[in-house]
Amino acid sequence: MHDAYEPVPILEKLPLQIDCLAAWEDWLLVGTKPGHLLLYRIKKDAGTNRFEVTLEKSNKNFSKKIQQLYVVSQYKILVSLLENNIHVHDLLTFQQITVVSKAKGATLFACDLQLTSSGEERLRMCVAVKKKLQMYYWKDREFHELQGDFGAPDIPKSMAWCENSICVGFKRDYYLIRMDGRGSIKELFPTGKQLEPLVAPLADGKVAVGQDDLTVVLNEEGTCTQKCALNWTDIPIAMEHQPPYIIAVLPRYVEIRTFEPRLLVQSVELQRPRFITSAGPNIVYVASNHFVWRLVPVSIASQIRQLLQDKQFELALQLAKMKDDSDGDKKQQIHHIQNLYAFNLFCQKRFDDSMQVFAKLGTDPTHVIGLYPDLLPSDYRKQLQYPNPLPTLSGAELEKAHLALIDYLTQKRSHLVKQLNDSDPSTTSPLMEGTPTIKSRKKLLQIIDTTLLKCYLHTNVALVSPLLRLENNHCHIEESDELIILYEKKGLHQKGRVDNNQSPEQIHTVWTKYVDMLNSGFKPLLEKKHLNSMCPHTLSILMTYRSNRSAGVTLSHWCEL
Repeated sequence: MHDAYEPVPILEKLPLQIDCLAAWEDWLLVGTKPGHLLLYRIKKDAGTNRFEVTLEKSNKNFSKKIQQLYVVSQYKILVSLLENNIHVHDLLTFQQITVVSKAKGATLFACDLQLTSSGEERLRMCVAVKKKLQMYYWKDREFHELQGDFGAPDIPKSMAWCENSICVGFKRDYYLIRMDGRGSIKELFPTGKQLEPLVAPLADGKVAVGQDDLTVVLNEEGTCTQKCALNWTDIPIAMEHQPPYIIAVLPRYVEIRTFEPRLLVQSVELQRPRFITSAGPNIVYVASNHFVWRLVPVSIASQIRQLLQDKQFELALQLAKMKDDSDGDKKQQIHHIQNLYAFNLFCQKRFDDSMQVFAKLGTDPTHVIGLYPDLLPSDYRKQLQYPNPLPTLSGAELEKAHLALIDYLTQKRSHLVKQLNDSDPSTTSPLMEGTPTIKSRKKLLQIIDTTLLKCYLHTNVALVSPLLRLENNHCHIEESDELIILYEKKGLHQKGRVDNNQSPEQIHTVWTKYVDMLNSGFKPLLEKKHLNSMCPHTLSILMTYRSNRSAGVTLSHWCEL
């Protein structure tokens, strides 16, 4: 857990009971049970979390309690549910513009701003009148019927737009109504044991739907889009989406979580909170019957520091991407966090996931190879730095890690071979700042090919021959001698890659003579008699390999087999 928000009191001990909230920009609207509508201007002091709160207008002309408020700042109107009807007022003067006469008896409404193909915003409204749903759109300062009424199975208790659908919560079940001209209705699932269903719109056009202390996310088809439901510590009363956070009002406090990764971020104790509303990104108000608080976001930089300490790299990455694009360090910080994330995946032994992230980053392949034991020469390996101690790998776990590395190196090798003749130096980046990188593409290919040989010997020796036969392989001649020793040590002559006419005893004798010769220090390639006694298959591999390579610096300089 970390601190994402700080609660700051805005209104305290308000004498009138609060029944609903709405906000936009620097303005806060408070609807009260006696029917008073209060308009406050909220100005934040620069550099502090203090606010100057001014009551700009108090309208006592609403004769009964204000049941629901919705601000449409784009049209400068206030839509409200008063005396079971839909009223529209001017946003600043509170002068009444229109009343939707057909909506008499309304108990609930939901508005949605839809972006049309021409780029204009279109206001749509769904109104619950007893067991019917009425659809409207806003034009020329009044609401017009969008289409015919829908018959509902019960009286709606909660609803929200979901793209071209409306998710409706009734007393016992949730339904999805498609705005496809036919009004097709899809039954979703029961509401659970909670007294009131809860449907909340999300910033991406989906809806969050509550079932007791669980919340699932649905798209306009009614399909759940998250692998797992959010599990709250109590039953939410209301919810507000402030990406990457989802904020829920619970009976005793406000709880802040994330959908992906699924985390409990923060619990904020407040005195009997009931309502929550937003004036846009980073402006959130929570209210009880007589108090209003503002949830002020902790700076992104501070949150990222906390998250990196807690190794919550996925959430830190989401926040880093939300930083102002003018921040010159943004790109570098994102790259740094991605490297830390990939490293952490490796430490969690999620090798495939780790290699996939590294593959996208352009991290120096030698720094990735250095995560594994005994693949780099000790002198070079000592120059590499990592954020934390590396995990100890052995047995099946090490083999799984090697297989992931093979996929990564094969991809990097293909990319490097295509750029081999480019005059510009390689542009790999370090896993940790200040760690040296390899600029020469040829040296990188030497290291990659040698590492692939070692990995194949650990995992799948059948791939050794195809690698050695490549015309552009970058394993040097001297390495073939050491490779043969490894072949002998691994007993590869028993694995079927020999001439079928030779017995295992004959092959073993040939290899033993050759290994003895190498161990005695005799290193011209092979005497003719040894070549003649080799099986055709093995001889073919060695001769093809040697004919394709010219003399050069041995890879032993980089990788000790």
